[in-house]
Amino acid sequence: QVKKQCDQKLLIRMKTKCVPCSLNLDTQCPAGYTKITNGTGTPDCRYYLEIKTHTLSFPGCRHRCAKEFEQPECCQGHWGPDCMGK
Repeated sequence: QVKKQCDQKLLIRMKTKCVPCSLNLDTQCPAGYTKITNGTGTPDCRYYLEIKTHTLSFPGCRHRCAKEFEQPECCQGHWGPDCMGK
């Protein structure tokens, strides 16, 4: 039996919105994503507060999230919706 379907595993990564680090403990990743970072997350971003005519920038934290996704693909030499073509 020759294998016709060779699905590719893809890892999709994303970061949550930048918020004050003290508020980031409860931040959840979107549905289907797994949180990679712990605690308050990674302090690698800035968030902005608008106060009247000024915009203030503060250091903040965000979490990294990942999701595994299987991309259907035919093995080399096969094609078509059911990978039957040669």
